[in-house]
Amino acid sequence: MKNDWFLIINPTSGNGKSKKVWKQISDELNKQNIQFSFAFTNYSKHEEELVETIIKNGFTKIISVGGDGTLHHIVNGIMSQKLVETNTIQLAVIPIGTGNDWVKTYNIPTKIEKSILIIKKGKSILQDIGKLETENNTITYFNNVAGIGYDGYVVSKLKKLKRFGGIAYLLSGLAGLLLYKPVDFIIEINGKKLKEKCLMVIFGICKFSGGGMQFTKDINTSDGLLDITIARNLTLIDMIINLPKLYNGKIVHHKKVTTYKTNYLKVTPVLKKRKPFIQADGELINSGSVNVSIIEKAIQFIVS
Repeated sequence: MKNDWFLIINPTSGNGKSKKVWKQISDELNKQNIQFSFAFTNYSKHEEELVETIIKNGFTKIISVGGDGTLHHIVNGIMSQKLVETNTIQLAVIPIGTGNDWVKTYNIPTKIEKSILIIKKGKSILQDIGKLETENNTITYFNNVAGIGYDGYVVSKLKKLKRFGGIAYLLSGLAGLLLYKPVDFIIEINGKKLKEKCLMVIFGICKFSGGGMQFTKDINTSDGLLDITIARNLTLIDMIINLPKLYNGKIVHHKKVTTYKTNYLKVTPVLKKRKPFIQADGELINSGSVNVSIIEKAIQFIVS
């Protein structure tokens, strides 16, 4: 196996910032005596194909240069390949995205020099990875936060607003509250069946999503458990009044919010004709029912 790092760079991340700062990144890597090879993505989900290829070529150390979406697709490439055990892969991040939510949990800075210094130090953690099985037996993995309902609807509308930067999450979120209606779900969790009219059901491993919001409670990224948040019929007024709580994590204490810990759950919309969107790490993946499970200590992430 090669000891060099392999960088996967999404040139569209951060509204094209990755491509603009590539020279700065490569210069800093050379300055820190970090040996590396690299490739740019050319189309959607190209990261997954690149991961397969670079592992075949003997690389087990990968750097994601981009945002949460780039990292998400690299994780899916790692989890889908059958060449090596996933927990032998080291994965680091130079965050260049719009939201940069995953790095917030580990206090990884967005400054290029500082994020590369963290890679140089090489401290790692074996983090859990979530697994979503949606309709038609589609499997998607997530490393941060996934969910069904309102948050999926927001992600479906977010692409058009990303040119506005970080505020795009807030704008699409507020717009979604005006248009999205809660859905009746059957939620199978910890041996119980719950019927709830929900704004959304969140499945979390890490703390932050939606550009810095916190919907998960008491997270531990390596405990083999998902942090589940069920937000019932929260209204636009509820969200506006509690806006600070969305960002400081106190929204989980709202009377219309319930939290659980589990290693498996199933969420099914009661009305089959209404299939709410499902998102994973800010990427729209499917709609309808979903089975959620967790793979414990699946990938070595480089953290601060």
